[in-house]
Amino acid sequence: MAVELIGITKRFGAFVANDDVSIAVRRGEIHAIIGENGAGKTTLMNVLFGLLQPDQGAIRVGGKDMVMADPAAAIAAGLGMVHQHFKLVPSLSVAENVFLGMEIRRNGLIDHAAQIEKTRELSERFGLRVDPTERVSLLSVGIEQRIEILKVLARGARIIILDEPTAVLTPQESRELFQTLRGFVAGGMTVIFISHHLEEVMEVSDTVTVLRHGKHVATRPTAELTKADLVRMMVGRDVSFERRSREPTAGDVVLDVRNLWARDDRRLPALRDASFTVRAGEIVGIAGVAGNGQTELAEVLTGLRPASHGSAILKGRDLTTQSPAQIREAGLAHVPGDRMVRGVDGGASISANLLMGRQSRAPWSRNGILDWQVAASQAVDMIKRFDIRARGPQDTVKRLSGGNIQKVVLAREFTNDADFLLIDQPTRGVDIGAQESIHDEIMRQRAAGRAVLVISVQLDELLTLADRILVMFNGRIMGEVDGDGADGERIGMMMAGVEAGEAKGGAIQ
Repeated sequence: MAVELIGITKRFGAFVANDDVSIAVRRGEIHAIIGENGAGKTTLMNVLFGLLQPDQGAIRVGGKDMVMADPAAAIAAGLGMVHQHFKLVPSLSVAENVFLGMEIRRNGLIDHAAQIEKTRELSERFGLRVDPTERVSLLSVGIEQRIEILKVLARGARIIILDEPTAVLTPQESRELFQTLRGFVAGGMTVIFISHHLEEVMEVSDTVTVLRHGKHVATRPTAELTKADLVRMMVGRDVSFERRSREPTAGDVVLDVRNLWARDDRRLPALRDASFTVRAGEIVGIAGVAGNGQTELAEVLTGLRPASHGSAILKGRDLTTQSPAQIREAGLAHVPGDRMVRGVDGGASISANLLMGRQSRAPWSRNGILDWQVAASQAVDMIKRFDIRARGPQDTVKRLSGGNIQKVVLAREFTNDADFLLIDQPTRGVDIGAQESIHDEIMRQRAAGRAVLVISVQLDELLTLADRILVMFNGRIMGEVDGDGADGERIGMMMAGVEAGEAKGGAIQ
């Protein structure tokens, strides 16, 4: 065995995050740990990596009893952990990040040339292609994840823990990661990874452990299981991801985007001549590989990025001339793709985060004074409705799992009574049971007559939800596909830049 966790119990006050959990991980295997948000997956891995101390239980690495007093002890034992939310310094280069805290020195000074060479050597050895001299702030999240993995490899890790490794990756980047992980175990290393994507669990793992409500449910060889088996073990019931049935409810045009252009952070064209409409009572999906203009589109619509040309009219108001606050007042609610950057204040309470954007409105504010009693009461209701797994409304958001943080953002935005909902990656990092409930909630917003624009890199999600799907490539809308009977292969061709069948380039009426 590479790792054995024996009877691990971890409490936070009265809340039991891990309840007598025992797991054994074999050397040279990819071992997946799955479960709903709040099931105790990340807590268990934080105990293994020395970030948390267990209240009970023992840890063995390579058959030897270990005390993981801190991450340094875990690293010394050959463990490395890549967290769900990356811990890189954007202003530093790739090589500087890889060796941060363990810099290579010569005559008392940092030897940058040696760090660059060593990073390049690690990159080539493990198939993690990076430019060691590039500044991290200019890189995609897929490259950032490679850097995080190189960091743990540079520290000599033989057992690598990955927390939601594909949550921010494109399908292509995910496949490249899986190839890398297979190469690791072929070389005798061990990989433990937490995931909510059951397809990737079935594809890449050798063994699966399921946790539910902090308890160990089962550990089984992946080959013996189906996706339906995993779902039942995770949530205790069957979950449907068939296309949602719907009544035709599309009404008046709520959002009218015409010939919209925008530049990226490098001042290069990123959004090119986009035109489309979203009507009341319909869901329009935006499909495409990440990095093809979807982020810039969302930022323009929410006032976070200026448009170069064109217009985006929300109920008669051009959003391209408005501030983010004015756009929210005009009737737009926004679930951002980067929840930790633009979705929440991690250091504030759930109650405070749910209050954001409402702090000047009744009943949350009276005569300019916040009514925290009302805020707490509303938070209790939203925690229950959206199944946010927390100790209470005063719990700090940064203490929650990634999926529960996403639920906080969704709860705030979905209860805003906005005419238009812009939802970017609605189920990123969210467990399978919560995905179903989020999809149900999006359909309820549609039924209530709201116009909904969903941006997602998960094509299956759009096929489940959307009335119409617009496909983006290189900043352009390649074409439109009706959600009913949509052909995934045809959409995939357009995502790769090929105009297929009835797909039309340019404007979509």
